[in-house]
Amino acid sequence: MTELQPVRGTRDLIGEDQRRYQHVVNTARRISARYGMAEWATPIFEDTRVFSRSLGETSDVVMKEMYSFQDRGGDSLTLRPEATAGICRALVTNGLTQSLPQKVFYTGPMFRYERPQKGRYRQFHQIDVEVLGSAEPLADAEVIACGWDILQALGVADDVVLEINTLGDRASRDAYRAALVEYFSDHRAGLSEDSLARLERNPLRILDSKDEGDRRIIAGAPTINAHLTEAAATFYAGLKGYLAALGVPFVENPRIVRGLDYYGHTAFEFVTSRLGAQGTVMGGGRYDGLVEEMGGPPTPAVGWAAGIERLSMLLTELPPAPRPVAVVPVGEAAEVAALAVLQALRHEGIRAEMAYRGNLKRRMERANRIGARAALILGEAEVARGIAQVKDLDTGTQEEVPLAELPSKLR
Repeated sequence: MTELQPVRGTRDLIGEDQRRYQHVVNTARRISARYGMAEWATPIFEDTRVFSRSLGETSDVVMKEMYSFQDRGGDSLTLRPEATAGICRALVTNGLTQSLPQKVFYTGPMFRYERPQKGRYRQFHQIDVEVLGSAEPLADAEVIACGWDILQALGVADDVVLEINTLGDRASRDAYRAALVEYFSDHRAGLSEDSLARLERNPLRILDSKDEGDRRIIAGAPTINAHLTEAAATFYAGLKGYLAALGVPFVENPRIVRGLDYYGHTAFEFVTSRLGAQGTVMGGGRYDGLVEEMGGPPTPAVGWAAGIERLSMLLTELPPAPRPVAVVPVGEAAEVAALAVLQALRHEGIRAEMAYRGNLKRRMERANRIGARAALILGEAEVARGIAQVKDLDTGTQEEVPLAELPSKLR
C-alpha cells in the first residue's frame, strides 16, 4: 500500500515548527492587544464573489490560484486566499459599519494554488491587523507601528526594512495612470506579454513585474510624486510625520503599488534580504473602497498581512520550551496519592506529568526523556509522612518537601 504523504504545498506543524508558529502568533496577539485590536475569526471558505470582488476578476489569484468549488447546493465557494476581504464582509454582515472604528487582529490558514518554494506554501498562515472606519493618516501610522513592534518583539526587526509609498487619491492615480500609459506605450516593444496585457487593464501593476526586461524599462518610469494632488501630498506628509513621532524608521520606495482601484494613499512593505526572492514578510496599505465593494457604505480602512511561515524562518532564537515536573509513584499503593499531587500541581499552573505505568527506573528514564526539570518521588513512606522526595534533574540534588509546599517550591 502506498504511504500517504501531505498534499504538495502543505506541511505538518510538529515540534519546533509548531513552537515557532505559536511564538509568532502569540507575540502578534499580545502586541496587537496593546494597540486595542480585538481578535476576529471568519469562515475558512466564503462565497467566491467575496474574493472576485476584492482581488479583481482578472487578477492572477482569482484566475489561477484560488481553490474554488461548487457545493451540493450549486453555490460557488472558495477557500480564503487572504483575510482582508472576509473581514470587510464580516463588518457589513454583522452590522458593524454603525460602530466605527473597528480595530481587528486576525490569524489563520489561507489557500492559494501556487508553485511551492522556500517560505511559500499552498496552505499558508497569516496574521492580519486592520483598522476599519478611520480616514486619518494617524491610523495608517498606528497600524504600521503595531507591525514594527511585533517584529521587534520577535527579535527580527534588525533584519527588516520598512518601505513606504503613496498611491495618492483617485485624482492623483488617474493622472499617474495616464503618465504610465504614455511611458510604457513608448516602450511597448520591450515589455513582456503579461505587462502588455496589464498596459490595457491596469498599468500600475506593470511596476510589480519581476521580468528582467520589464525591470529595466520600469527603472525609467515616472513616479507618482509629480502627480499628487495637494490633499494627497498632505496626507503622505502626515503619515511620515506620525511614523517619525512613533519612532518607526522607514525608507521611501516609489515602486510599491497596489493594482486595484479601491487602494489609495498608503502602501508599505517590511522587506528582508534573508529570505531570497521571498523578501516581503509584512505588507499592506489603505483600501478605502473595499467595504463598499462588499455592499456596505463607503468606509475608510487600512491594514496589513504577514506570513507566519516567513516570520518563523527569520527567528534565530525561541523561548525555551516549558519543562514539566514528573510525578513518580513507587508502588501501586502510592499511585492514588500521586494522582492527587499531580492534579494539585496542574491546578496551581504547574506543568506536571506522570507515566501511565512502569517501575521506578522506567519512570525516571521517562522523566529524563521528556526533559523534566524535577521528579517528585512518592512511596508509601512519603505518603504517610505527607512529603515528597524532590529530585532536581539538572543538578541531581534531592530534598524532602512537604506536599503543601510543593507548588511554591516548584515555582
